Amino acid sequence: MPAELTPKQRRFLAYLSREIARIGRAPSLRQAAAEMGVSHAAISQLIKVLEKKGILKRDGRYSRTIHLLNRTRETAGFMRWREVPIVGNIAAGLPLYAQQEWGGSLVVDSAVYRGSNLFALKVKGDSMKDAAILDGDLVICEPRQFAENGEIVVALIHQEEATVKRFFQRGRQIELRPENPLYTTANYNFDQILIQGKVVGVQRGPEGVERI
Repeated sequence: MPAELTPKQRRFLAYLSREIARIGRAPSLRQAAAEMGVSHAAISQLIKVLEKKGILKRDGRYSRTIHLLNRTRETAGFMRWREVPIVGNIAAGLPLYAQQEWGGSLVVDSAVYRGSNLFALKVKGDSMKDAAILDGDLVICEPRQFAENGEIVVALIHQEEATVKRFFQRGRQIELRPENPLYTTANYNFDQILIQGKVVGVQRGPEGVERI
């Protein structure tokens, strides 16, 4: 804890840290005032002082959302997590029927994964192994209905089969290319393919999340 803080500021910062770790967000000013035994105005003043000292920041002047900062004045690591829904399975081999059931959630670092409405899918098959996407991995995806050449995408084929492949547009056709020489590239007409998202990361269990 920074040495330049007064005892009251240290006590308030410790309280904020405990509450954010416990419930995932900062308490209301009213709640903090009651639990600290001080006035609403005193809590507001403490927040302003700590903000000036670079200890915390608010999303806006009157926002309840408070971020505790580390020594480099970035949001502290324990506050950067976000949950990404796992929405089903996807094939990295032959296309697999797209499953829409909820499959839990994945916790990722929001400082790394900043996109909105991210989702994750479990990979089955090894057609993307040379792109470091393996059987059983979870791919983290940014919702998209378009793609640039060379991007790894989630594509829905004939409105029912989902697959993850590298995307290329070849004239009037879409090429979905595997990253494994044992598999062949497939070509489709535009009306046969619907891009669902761009793969932006891979979760490989205990080893953690890797960026694409």
